[in-house]
Amino acid sequence: MADTFDAIVIGGGVIGASVLFQLTRLGCRNALLIEQGELAGGMTAYSSGVVRTHYSVPINVEVARASFAMFEGFKDLLDGDPDADTGLVRSGYLIVAPPGPSSEAVRASIAVQRSLGVDAHLLDQGQALAKHPWLQLGDIDAIGFEAEAGFADPYLVTTSFARAARRGGATIRTQTEVTGLIRDGQAVIGVQTKDGPIHAKVVLSAVNVWSRVAAGWAGIDIPFHITAHHVFTLAAAAPYTTDLPVLKDLASPSKLYMRASGGHLMVGAGHEGHPASDPDRPDLEADQDTLMEEAMQAAHRLPAFEEGRLVHSWSGLYDTTPDWNPVLGRVPGIDGLQVAFGFSGHGFKLSPMIGRMLAQSMLGLEPDLPINPYRITRFEEGDLLTGVYGTGAVS
Repeated sequence: MADTFDAIVIGGGVIGASVLFQLTRLGCRNALLIEQGELAGGMTAYSSGVVRTHYSVPINVEVARASFAMFEGFKDLLDGDPDADTGLVRSGYLIVAPPGPSSEAVRASIAVQRSLGVDAHLLDQGQALAKHPWLQLGDIDAIGFEAEAGFADPYLVTTSFARAARRGGATIRTQTEVTGLIRDGQAVIGVQTKDGPIHAKVVLSAVNVWSRVAAGWAGIDIPFHITAHHVFTLAAAAPYTTDLPVLKDLASPSKLYMRASGGHLMVGAGHEGHPASDPDRPDLEADQDTLMEEAMQAAHRLPAFEEGRLVHSWSGLYDTTPDWNPVLGRVPGIDGLQVAFGFSGHGFKLSPMIGRMLAQSMLGLEPDLPINPYRITRFEEGDLLTGVYGTGAVS
């Protein structure tokens, strides 16, 4: 006889763990999370952990702001769990842009944030240097800063959510491979695993770069492709400390983002990435010429790294949609199935509130923030989520 649950979440990354926790918090104690490997062992493990509310799409600002509030109040959110930890460093977020469209976009985005109550404002160069004395700003026209930003630890967040979900009655099965969906006509009524069938009233697929496989089980096509993104760390003569804000450099050809990491500078490219086809091969080697070029771009903005030493590099994969924003919620014509994919590098920073919105949707409740803008049909409807930055990692 098959196991039966009220809800099943497929995927043990930060999104899946957040949803599972929120399901229990909303009273759904008989919930199951299934992960093919270990918790936080997929793309969550490769996240840079940046958290920010700087977006030009208003709903993204609202979701990111609600998520940041949850990061800040994490122990209370998890019912006072003394071991709950995010590793949050509230360093702020500084974004710099050259003259032209990027400068105009920064100014417009700051205006959007301020209209929604975010502590964000434009700085002059003196104010920016007071916050980040390492900067070279000779080619910069617009500088934006938000206090509600910084970075956190994706592994700690994921495992804390999972631990709290277990305390709330949820079940977690790792090393369990889902091989398909169980259907009753057009409705999904459970999942098939290598260990046998499991029934449920509602199933959420939150499997990141493996989402096309899950879509195949449902017999649907999804607007989605995989891109590889390289990250590396540099060491300078002096430590690069956590009191320095996260830095986004729109003047660099690779649209770099940078933050402190163990006394070093972590650098990642904010461009469209490199096409990838195999979700099971995230450990793509970074091209050394590309790394050197991007290290030079980082040194242009932070001259202390002109003699910097490459310490470490790694690669992760994004599940990318045409507008670089996620798809969330119900799938039209398939009762009992909901999806969460296409986070395009935004997943961790949005995960606390996205988890709540999805849990509410799975239980037939009205989400605290509108989930409709993230619907799967928006692409065919021509209603993409794009702001003044257009499509891309800033959004």
